[in-house]
Amino acid sequence: MTAQAGTVGRAGPAGHKRRYKGTDAVIVDLWFLAIAAPAVVFAGISKGGFGSGAAFAAAMVLALVIPPHFALGVMLPLLMLMDAATLRPFWGKWNRQAAGLLILGGVPGVILGVGVYRMVDQDAIRLMIGGIALGFSVWKLLEGRGWISPPRRALPRHLGFVAGIAAGFTSFVSHAGGPPVAVYLLSQRLGKSEFQATTVLVFWAINLVKFLPYAGLGFFSVQTGFANLVLAPFALLGVYLGVRAHHLMPERLFFAVTYALLIATGTKLIWDGGQGMLG
Repeated sequence: MTAQAGTVGRAGPAGHKRRYKGTDAVIVDLWFLAIAAPAVVFAGISKGGFGSGAAFAAAMVLALVIPPHFALGVMLPLLMLMDAATLRPFWGKWNRQAAGLLILGGVPGVILGVGVYRMVDQDAIRLMIGGIALGFSVWKLLEGRGWISPPRRALPRHLGFVAGIAAGFTSFVSHAGGPPVAVYLLSQRLGKSEFQATTVLVFWAINLVKFLPYAGLGFFSVQTGFANLVLAPFALLGVYLGVRAHHLMPERLFFAVTYALLIATGTKLIWDGGQGMLG
């Protein structure tokens, strides 16, 4: 099962390494599925049960084997499918005021992301995505050690709008809008299910806003559409497992694996981006 486009050089199975000439190469084969399917299930679990905190790791992993903009393009329809599947079990449980502020801020954040993307090349995007991955991991490590902590008081409403801008921007460039949303919502002292429901609603809206700019920038192709069809069952499986795990699975273990994955993929993307810009 293979779908491809563009001029592609690829090492044999032993090397598992792909090099792209240009930015129009996507291959859907067994090696791609071996990497993408677990990543998408992982993202679905995070989306379905843990506030989307790990969902963007899937795009990081895909960016190791396909061009970064196509990695984002493959993941967006899958994330939208996950959003739709997750809305139902958490329907109406969100905090309307917090969700409204974050969504209003998310729109200009996405517009800012479009402007930045137009000014940089693929290696710079690799560096940006890798930097966000490492920054997110360091932030969570410091939080886990108690060196930083969520705000003790509810943040003022205008900071909800600012958090939405940050979420829209980072979501556009790497599907990594979780941290600013989490900081604001944690300050509101929401219950676990209210926090999850609000996060789901916010990123459902932001992902809808991102779709047309992604299409206009060429993030989608026939090959990414084929990848979406193949990976859709894995996305739904992840959401199902995530919703079931919402009350059962230890978050500490889940996110420990996530941060290790993000550190590894972030470092690799920074290395590849740096080599590309220097070479």
